[in-house]
Amino acid sequence: MLVAFSVAPSGTGRADGSVHEAVAAAVRVVRDSGLPHRTTSMFTEIEGEWDEVFDVVKRATDAVAPYGSRISLVLKADIRPGYTGELDGKIERLEAAVERQEVDGGLE
Repeated sequence: MLVAFSVAPSGTGRADGSVHEAVAAAVRVVRDSGLPHRTTSMFTEIEGEWDEVFDVVKRATDAVAPYGSRISLVLKADIRPGYTGELDGKIERLEAAVERQEVDGGLE
């Protein structure tokens, strides 16, 4: 499964509203998990089996807790049994389709 999630504290007391230190704590948990992952400006994607992925999401959420009085967690899952390598595979198929459309001039 693939999970895209974003976790951040609120009620941090910071005048600038920045949450980068808290997000860094969550990203460290993901990186230390050993699961395939990618972090962008808005979400972190992680790939693995249900229990291992959700364990990492929970631990990442717990890592954010000390930084504020509340936590916001946004999560989207793509559950496709029998498939692995989709963190990159989906992007590769998308890029190939875009390239074909550029060459073919539109829809098939």
